[in-house]
Amino acid sequence: MAGRREEKREDLKARLIEAARKRIAAEGLASLRARDVTQDAGCALGGLYTAFTDLDELIIHVNSGTLKVLEDTLALAEVKDRSPTDRLRNLARGYLTFAVTHRHLWKALFEHRLPEGWVSPQWHLEEHMFLMDVIAEPLRELQPAMSAEERASRARTLFGAVHGVISISLEARFVGLPMEQLERELDEFVLTIAAGSKARQAE
Repeated sequence: MAGRREEKREDLKARLIEAARKRIAAEGLASLRARDVTQDAGCALGGLYTAFTDLDELIIHVNSGTLKVLEDTLALAEVKDRSPTDRLRNLARGYLTFAVTHRHLWKALFEHRLPEGWVSPQWHLEEHMFLMDVIAEPLRELQPAMSAEERASRARTLFGAVHGVISISLEARFVGLPMEQLERELDEFVLTIAAGSKARQAE
């Protein structure tokens, strides 16, 4: 009996996650409402609080799924044997493609804020770190003398720069780039960073 209850609860969780994912993908995180999600999932409003603590926990699980899709998009086996520069270029292009294709879900990764005093579960924080790991790996080849701590910091800096350019441009800020230039400029930026790393290594 307990196994059957758990099975039904897991089914409810999956339906709520998918309903919330579709709502966010279509309308953005700011439009997400518990009543709409439960209606889409075919359950009573109280069903949300049977499966999750609250709407914030549900959003964390949606974001977890988004991160898995992003990881699959960026961790492409066909580029693993290419140069570190080409792998960094591929990561930037892949990240841009993901942001454009899944704009609302991508934005939700950064827009979601937990109530004051709450922290994301450790498993979710660790999911975010794959981005830093896939950036740090080619950096290790470009500058092998760099310590692991320095590589981690450089990976965060590089991610922040690429994310910032994409975010500003997609939001059509006055300093943003039009889409037809954005991919080319990102590619040039990564090439410049890689060339600088090689030059530092040669010193």
